[in-house]
Amino acid sequence: MSVPAPVRGAPAVVTGASSGIGEALARGLASRGHALVLVARRRERLERLALQLRRAHGVDVEIRRCNLADRLERAGLIEELTSRHVSVLCSNAGFATCGYIREGDPDRELEEVEVNVVAMHELTLAVLPGMLARGAGAILITGSNAGEQPVPTAATYAATKAFANTYAEALHVELRGTGVSCTVLAPGPVRTEFTAVGGIQHIDENKLVRWTTPEQVAEDGLRGLERGQRMVIPGAAAKAQTLGGRYTPRAVLFPILRLIVLPLLRLSGRGVA
Repeated sequence: MSVPAPVRGAPAVVTGASSGIGEALARGLASRGHALVLVARRRERLERLALQLRRAHGVDVEIRRCNLADRLERAGLIEELTSRHVSVLCSNAGFATCGYIREGDPDRELEEVEVNVVAMHELTLAVLPGMLARGAGAILITGSNAGEQPVPTAATYAATKAFANTYAEALHVELRGTGVSCTVLAPGPVRTEFTAVGGIQHIDENKLVRWTTPEQVAEDGLRGLERGQRMVIPGAAAKAQTLGGRYTPRAVLFPILRLIVLPLLRLSGRGVA
């Protein structure tokens, strides 16, 4: 197994744990007997989830209310994790902005980079030395199949997930033989609050979109982590999208994206021409 066995005092850390894939990852880890540190902005949701997991699985659950886009708040969390025995890190927190960059909020775009890239990078660097010293540990980084190609009208999101994907894959190779593993979880569309945060919730009912559930994505991710896989892509549709984005020439890909992505956004009234 690439994931250390559950040990008291050696928690699994899950960011973005208040909903969606993060919540499902927390449930999956608790069902396997892991103590948890749950990280997110919404304390009430974390408290409710922690209570459920303690009752259902008898595991220790701590919560950390933290806005990972805020460098000061994040610094406190990083300092704590650097000194703790973290057995598993699920760096899952992230969000998307959608629409033309020229029409977006620059501050929100920067927050997206802070959460999706900088926080993920800092968290990994915080827990990795301890894992290497112990010769045991596992890191699951939530990327996306959007990171396999540029996505006009989701430019920042796709770029941040390209970083997550390639960083995790490279780290996977670097860690061979150390007892520590890194896996990237790269789902396609998942039915979570993701679309509402991105302002594109109208696509939830679009029949062209092939959805997966947070539970399926999380379980596939945890099983892949246990097997020491480099990349996990849940669902046949997501696998096809990943291969298409990775290998289709840009001269062919961009017209396809323009035909598919821009009409979806046009329905949202975001002024996409």
